Amino acid sequence: MIRFLFRFIGLICLAAAFILVIYDGTKSIAGNSLYFTSVRTLWELFNAGSLARLKPLIEPYAGGILWDPGMVAILAAPSWSLLGSFGILLLLLGRRKKPLIGYAR
Repeated sequence: MIRFLFRFIGLICLAAAFILVIYDGTKSIAGNSLYFTSVRTLWELFNAGSLARLKPLIEPYAGGILWDPGMVAILAAPSWSLLGSFGILLLLLGRRKKPLIGYAR
């Protein structure tokens, strides 16, 4: 059951990544410049309040080290790359086991 859930969420993430690639490509062609929807932009679109609460939650425990180079780089990344990577990881975690052949048990 958990593998099915991993595969299902992984496929949804890959579909969303594909949609974002098409969206970014269309905006890039229309604007004659390279355009990427960042993770920060996508997060603010869905729930801006949680993004504002994330920095005070992370900074006291790890100092500025985890927030400034780490989370800022992740939030500036193209959203399709993060969703695609997450989807591939979930699909790999949810893949079915290969049947054993012969006496290799």
